[in-house]
Amino acid sequence: MLSESSAAVVTATLPAVRAHGEAITGRFYQRMFDAHPELLDLFNRGNQANGQQKAALAAAVAAYAGHLTGDAGAPWGPVLDRIAHKHASLGITATQYPIVGRHLLAAVGEVLGDAVTPSVAAAWDEVYWLLACELIAREARLYAGAGVPEGGPVWRDWRVTGRARETTDVVSFTLAPADGGVAPDFIPGSYVSVAVDLDGGRGRQIRQYSLSGRPGADRWRITVKRVRGTAGTPDGLVSGHLHERVAVGDTLRLSPAFGEVDATGDGGPLLLVSAGIGLTPAMAALARLADRDPSREVTVAHADRTPAAHALRHELPALQERLPNLTVQLWYEDAVGADLPGLKAEVSPGLVEPERIPTVSGVSAHLCGPIPFMNAVRADLLRRGVPADRIAYEVFGPGMLPA
Repeated sequence: MLSESSAAVVTATLPAVRAHGEAITGRFYQRMFDAHPELLDLFNRGNQANGQQKAALAAAVAAYAGHLTGDAGAPWGPVLDRIAHKHASLGITATQYPIVGRHLLAAVGEVLGDAVTPSVAAAWDEVYWLLACELIAREARLYAGAGVPEGGPVWRDWRVTGRARETTDVVSFTLAPADGGVAPDFIPGSYVSVAVDLDGGRGRQIRQYSLSGRPGADRWRITVKRVRGTAGTPDGLVSGHLHERVAVGDTLRLSPAFGEVDATGDGGPLLLVSAGIGLTPAMAALARLADRDPSREVTVAHADRTPAAHALRHELPALQERLPNLTVQLWYEDAVGADLPGLKAEVSPGLVEPERIPTVSGVSAHLCGPIPFMNAVRADLLRRGVPADRIAYEVFGPGMLPA
């Protein structure tokens, strides 16, 4: 717990830290990367460029300080879990936390100036180290659970054994451990980090991709959408590399599977809602249920631009045969060509209509897609009485949905 004296100081200064949070975190990243350019490899440069990373960090630090001082808000546990799983997938170590703390607290002083007295600096140092210690402990447990020895390497070589073009912009890669070992089981909703060395001196970059194949299989599968820049934003470096350069027989460096959310819920009725490439965890969940709980009541509600853009759509008829209580709802902005032999589905043109997604008592929901899409669906589920703690979601990128 935060000491009584520090709690009073943090309570008094939290409004100023919140107001200047993104300026503080922006300065923090600049300072840290200037002093430790090797840490650039750990961060998505697109999220750095568009400001999402600094906004997420500012919100997390302020939220944690509010949590310590009794500021009522969203439960803090899920936030810590999300951060810890993401850190573990990147191979973050306990020795890196002092570096972060030094530059973060220096940035607070630089942005807030004379307002940062010794007592203010000491109070926020206490906040940071309480957060750091919680994360270090959680990450140590995650590494142990994944079989990563203490201080040992997170990364493992995997061989590409299959490559399938799903749509114009989506490719699936099937992967096997390069050492001939067994592919570990994983929970639907888990993701892996993929580290690639880019050409042209651009260094190593890491991205996370959900595992989209069948848990328990002897291979893993990731399904990668090529990120194309819009409105002046650059194309995705890693997705472009995977699409253009990676073929069967090549080797990729992967982390263990991590992820704080089980997309199959708790055993009752299940609702899987997705848009675009957000379908990947839902496909892993359906495959797991077809193996282990085929009588489960499941509804899939998916939105996409067109049937041709709907990746892995061809797998739904076979899954529906194995899951007799699977209901499928599809929305396509352009629904031409929506018929798929063997698939029983309600197909609607246009954008998703959250109020038409069916719910039943005791349902668990898992959402994955663009943040505005998930916000709209989640708000409607809450309005209809689905408890917030039964609505799980996966955000592709930093941050979380509003409470």
